[in-house]
Amino acid sequence: MNFQPLHDRVLVERLEEENKTKSGIIIPDTAKEKPMEGEVIAVGNGARDEDGKFIKPEVSVGDTVLFGKWNGTEIKMDGEELVIMKENEIMGILG
Repeated sequence: MNFQPLHDRVLVERLEEENKTKSGIIIPDTAKEKPMEGEVIAVGNGARDEDGKFIKPEVSVGDTVLFGKWNGTEIKMDGEELVIMKENEIMGILG
C-alpha cells in the first residue's frame, strides 16, 4: 500500500477484539462492537500553526492508539478496512 496522509491526518488499522468473554462465551460477529484501538499505519507531516510553521505529530507509525468509536472515516485499501482521522481525534497512545 502506498498512501501518505496529508497535514495532521493519521491512517489507523483497527485491532480485532477477542471473540469470547472472560467466562468463555463466544461473541458472534453480528454482536461485536467496533474496536476503539488501532495501530498507526501512516502519519502526515503535521499541521501548521498561525505562523505557518509545522507542528510535528505526536503519534508515529507502529503506535497503538485509542480513539472514539465513531471517529474518523472508514476506507478500504488493498482489501483492508482502515480508518483515516485527524490526530486530535486520537485520545492517547497505549503503552
